[in-house]
Amino acid sequence: MNKIKIMWLGQAGLLFEKKDIKIIVDPYLSDSVEKINPKNHRLVKADNSFFDIRPSVMIFTHNHLDHFDPETAGEYLKRYKDMTVLCPMSVWEKAREYGNNNYVLLDRGTEWTEYGFKFTAVKAVHSDENAIGVVITDEETGENYYITGDTLYSVEIFGYLPKDIKVVFLPVNGVGNNMNMTDAARFAEKTKAEKVVPIHFGMFDEIDPEKFICRNKVIPKIYEEIKI
Repeated sequence: MNKIKIMWLGQAGLLFEKKDIKIIVDPYLSDSVEKINPKNHRLVKADNSFFDIRPSVMIFTHNHLDHFDPETAGEYLKRYKDMTVLCPMSVWEKAREYGNNNYVLLDRGTEWTEYGFKFTAVKAVHSDENAIGVVITDEETGENYYITGDTLYSVEIFGYLPKDIKVVFLPVNGVGNNMNMTDAARFAEKTKAEKVVPIHFGMFDEIDPEKFICRNKVIPKIYEEIKI
């Protein structure tokens, strides 16, 4: 049985790899946020070598620059073709302008199955009203990987989730309509996930992830495999 490998790309970006299948979620590999707001200077240099990886599937959870970045997304969507691109309506309308790929509207409750994975869009509560979280299910192992996307704590979200979650990836920065560390810890506990990976920190801030007090947490390092 092949093991899935997961790497943190910084902010909310994740790379899932299994055999020759690569899934990239919310990559931010530019300085576009700083161009809009100079205070948001990235503290970790973008590693553009990730553009040499051709994703089988790209997922964008919502239409904010650090998640669907026209510079980053545009580079992938123009460079490669015949990828599957999963995104909610707010992103889908913009992403499909690049052409050459299969743009799938993945609004809440929608499922898409391909390459041995099932992708399920779940509710997120954020300033983009179309924002989603995504559960990635490895059909070979039955393991569920839950990416909350940018969200606040909402009891309505839990009705969308599977009972067994191997890993939950969730924001802990507490600004921009994201959970703070206290609510993120409560949220993670409610999901009963085996492992909890805090993300959405350290790109524009100096948040110390060690202050995230949560059972079974695994603190990621940018551009490194997450040791689950």
